[in-house]
Amino acid sequence: MLKWAIILAVVALIAGALGFTGLAGAAAGVAKILFVVFLIGFVIMLVLGATIFKTVAK
Repeated sequence: MLKWAIILAVVALIAGALGFTGLAGAAAGVAKILFVVFLIGFVIMLVLGATIFKTVAK
Protein backbone atom coordinates (compact mmCIF):
# COMPACT_ATOMS: atom_id res chain seq x y z
CA MET A 1 0.00 0.00 0.00
CA LEU A 2 2.87 2.35 0.76
CA LYS A 3 4.35 1.47 -2.62
CA TRP A 4 1.16 2.60 -4.40
CA ALA A 5 1.01 5.79 -2.35
CA ILE A 6 4.57 6.65 -3.39
CA ILE A 7 3.87 5.82 -7.04
CA LEU A 8 0.76 8.00 -7.07
CA ALA A 9 2.64 10.84 -5.39
CA VAL A 10 5.29 10.69 -8.12
CA VAL A 11 2.58 10.60 -10.79
CA ALA A 12 0.98 13.65 -9.18
CA LEU A 13 4.29 15.52 -9.18
CA ILE A 14 4.99 14.71 -12.82
CA ALA A 15 1.42 15.53 -13.90
CA GLY A 16 1.56 18.81 -12.01
CA ALA A 17 4.86 19.72 -13.64
CA LEU A 18 3.42 19.00 -17.08
CA GLY A 19 0.28 21.05 -16.41
CA PHE A 20 -2.28 18.28 -15.94
CA THR A 21 -3.72 19.82 -12.77
CA GLY A 22 -6.88 17.69 -12.65
CA LEU A 23 -4.95 14.46 -12.87
CA ALA A 24 -2.35 15.72 -10.42
CA GLY A 25 -5.00 16.61 -7.86
CA ALA A 26 -6.74 13.27 -8.19
CA ALA A 27 -3.50 11.29 -7.90
CA ALA A 28 -2.41 13.34 -4.90
CA GLY A 29 -5.76 12.78 -3.19
CA VAL A 30 -5.60 9.03 -3.67
CA ALA A 31 -1.96 8.99 -2.53
CA LYS A 32 -2.92 10.82 0.67
CA ILE A 33 -5.75 8.39 1.40
CA LEU A 34 -3.52 5.35 0.81
CA PHE A 35 -0.78 6.81 2.99
CA VAL A 36 -3.21 7.45 5.87
CA VAL A 37 -4.62 3.92 5.57
CA PHE A 38 -1.05 2.55 5.59
CA LEU A 39 -0.18 4.55 8.72
CA ILE A 40 -3.30 3.38 10.54
CA GLY A 41 -2.55 -0.25 9.64
CA PHE A 42 1.07 0.16 10.68
CA VAL A 43 0.16 1.58 14.08
CA ILE A 44 -2.42 -1.17 14.67
CA MET A 45 0.09 -3.90 13.81
CA LEU A 46 2.75 -2.21 15.94
CA VAL A 47 0.45 -2.17 18.97
CA LEU A 48 -0.72 -5.74 18.36
CA GLY A 49 2.85 -6.93 17.90
CA ALA A 50 3.86 -5.39 21.21
CA THR A 51 0.89 -6.81 23.12
CA ILE A 52 -1.22 -9.68 21.82
CA PHE A 53 1.10 -11.38 19.34
CA LYS A 54 3.96 -11.37 21.85
CA THR A 55 1.93 -13.49 24.28
CA VAL A 56 0.75 -15.87 21.54
CA ALA A 57 4.32 -16.57 20.39
CA LYS A 58 5.44 -17.80 23.83
